Amino acid sequence: MTSLIWLTAEEAAKNRGKVLSLYRQLLRSINSPKLQLSYASRLAKKAEVKTIFLFGSEEISKHNVADLINTGEYALSQLKQGKIPNNTTQY
Repeated sequence: MTSLIWLTAEEAAKNRGKVLSLYRQLLRSINSPKLQLSYASRLAKKAEVKTIFLFGSEEISKHNVADLINTGEYALSQLKQGKIPNNTTQY
């Protein structure tokens, strides 16, 4: 049975591999020599990634999960270019 809004167990299982891969790639990309970060800055960025994924793991809305994956892919593309993704949230 598929749900219109909420993530089912089957859908969550489908996303699991993609999310784990994205998580690992983000953590590895932070170690890139292209990024001019100190050791402490790298640890802080890794802690940010871990926190985002920790809170994202509790998300059950299909649309929010898709947005989180898209945001992670965008951040990864920026890191691979040697750029640090900016927080573009405006209040």
